[in-house]
Amino acid sequence: MQEEEKYETIIVHSAVYKTEYTTKYRNRVKWEKPDENQLFSFIPGTIIDVFVKPGDVLKEGDPLLILEAMKMHNVVQMPFDGKIATVNVKTGDKIPKGSLMIEIAAKK
Repeated sequence: MQEEEKYETIIVHSAVYKTEYTTKYRNRVKWEKPDENQLFSFIPGTIIDVFVKPGDVLKEGDPLLILEAMKMHNVVQMPFDGKIATVNVKTGDKIPKGSLMIEIAAKK
């Protein structure tokens, strides 16, 4: 690696710095903005009840489903006004963390 390629320039509050990134940092999984129209499970658990079906039009805060995890019932609510596109879970499903549960039609 060339000496000039070894260092990266970063700017923090108008101050310019030269730094060397580690191999681990260079190979990290880059952060991407999540798709707000997809609702993923935030913890592994069991689907206790599903209150919606594709085509339902809901308001922000309306309950979508109940996810039981660690003996607690977590009510997953609609994050914004919208229409349900797909429901990928059903009552009794045991799902891992990060499982796609519901897709909402794209905002206009």
